[in-house]
Amino acid sequence: MVCRSLLLVLESKGLIKLPHRKFTPANPLAERKKPSGVTVDNTSIYGSLADLFPINLEQVRRTPFEKIFNGLVSEYHYLGYTQPIGEHLKYMAFSGGRPVACLAWGSAPWYIGARDRFIGWSKKARERNLHLIANNLRFLILPWVQVSCLASYLLASNRRRLSQDWQDLYNHPVYLLETFVDTERYHGTCYKADNWICVGQTTGLGKLSKSREPLLSKKAVYVYPLTKHFLRELCYDA
Repeated sequence: MVCRSLLLVLESKGLIKLPHRKFTPANPLAERKKPSGVTVDNTSIYGSLADLFPINLEQVRRTPFEKIFNGLVSEYHYLGYTQPIGEHLKYMAFSGGRPVACLAWGSAPWYIGARDRFIGWSKKARERNLHLIANNLRFLILPWVQVSCLASYLLASNRRRLSQDWQDLYNHPVYLLETFVDTERYHGTCYKADNWICVGQTTGLGKLSKSREPLLSKKAVYVYPLTKHFLRELCYDA
C-alpha cells in the first residue's frame, strides 16, 4: 500500500507514467457498513465514583457485546467508529449491568516524532518492536454519565490488565501505551490524573501530506510505560 501511494504521487508530479489500470480491487473497508444503532438505558447517572462500584471492565472483542461497543462509539464519540486495522482490543465498563464507557486499543502509528524521540530507538528497533506499543484509539464516557474521576479510574484499571490481555490474544505483551489528545477539544485531564507523560505534540501533517503546512489539528502525545524496563525492550534491535 505504501509503495502504491508513492507511485501515485510520482505520477501526479509527472515523474513517471504508470500503465493503465487493469482492474480495481474490492476494498472491504470502503464497503463496510456503519455500525447499527443500539438502544441502551440512557437515564442520567450522577454521583461519586464509589456510587458506581462495583465497576466491571470487560474485553468485548469477538463477543456479543462488540456490536454494542461499535454502535455506541459510532453514535456518541466525536470521531465516530472506524474499524481498527491490525491488532486491537475493545473494552466496555459496566455498572449495575449498564454500560458507562468504551475503550479501544490498537496498533501504534509508524512514525510519531515526539514519541520516537522519547523512546530514542533506531529505525531498525522501531521496525522490530513497534508492535509492543498499544495506542488508545477511542475513549468514550457515555454522555449521560457524569461522575468525577471515572475516566482516570478506568484508564488505570484498563492499563493494569492490557498487556496480559494482549499476550493472551496475540502472544506478545505491550510495554508502552500512547494516545493523542486533541487540545482544541480536551485538556487531557484524565491522562494527567493517571500519571501519563506528555512528550510533545504531533505535527498535524497526516500520513499522506504533500506539504509542510498542517492539514489536521495538532494533538498532544501522551505515553505510559507499563514496565520499568520498557526502553530496553523497545530499543532492542539485535
